[in-house]
Amino acid sequence: MTKHEESVKVAVITGASEGLGAALARELDRHGWSMVLDARDAARLEESVQGLDGAHPIPGDVTDEEHRAALVARAAELGGASLLVNNASTLGASPRPTVADLTPEVLEAVFRTNLHAPVELVRELLPQLRATGGRVLNISSDASVEGYPGWGAYGASKAALDQVSRVLAAEEPGLRVYAVDPGDMRTRMHQDAFPGEDISDRPSPDVVVPHLLALLTSGLPSGRYRASEIAVPAGAGR
Repeated sequence: MTKHEESVKVAVITGASEGLGAALARELDRHGWSMVLDARDAARLEESVQGLDGAHPIPGDVTDEEHRAALVARAAELGGASLLVNNASTLGASPRPTVADLTPEVLEAVFRTNLHAPVELVRELLPQLRATGGRVLNISSDASVEGYPGWGAYGASKAALDQVSRVLAAEEPGLRVYAVDPGDMRTRMHQDAFPGEDISDRPSPDVVVPHLLALLTSGLPSGRYRASEIAVPAGAGR
């Protein structure tokens, strides 16, 4: 990390009220980060930040321009973002429709949250990230590279986010830009993807977080990674 990152350490994390976003926020708090945290459900977000000294929760919808402006402004007040985590995502519909049944409305909603909002947040935070020599972490999925029935909208949006990550890395060599497939996790969204099924065998997001932290504190180049393949230093896990 740069000297600025070591001293300031300001992160913007979307979708931070539960799941991977909340787990990552808890871990970054342990490491002294200040965090601007976003989620649509204000009550759930407030509950998730209880006990986090570095949390600055701002509830709202990441697809909303005024809400994004509030996130950007708060990060600037804290000293400037050195990390953006685009974690907020939507399936669009549950049960997941096949491509034959995928409506324009559902497809548009998925892309608005999973692609358009992350791109806009990157664009709006770029001055801060350039100044800090920061990192962008876009949460991807194996659905972006595999053909799973019912995952057309979600997978296409994540594939597009992967490509935007590659292009951004080429355009902004002063940043580290990562797209990471966290693998299956025991989260609300994963349960929504498989309504009525038992997903208790999936790992907790807490299992994934040490791999993400290892990536963010490493010298690894920009690129797409699978969380499970990122080595965690001895003694760094929970």
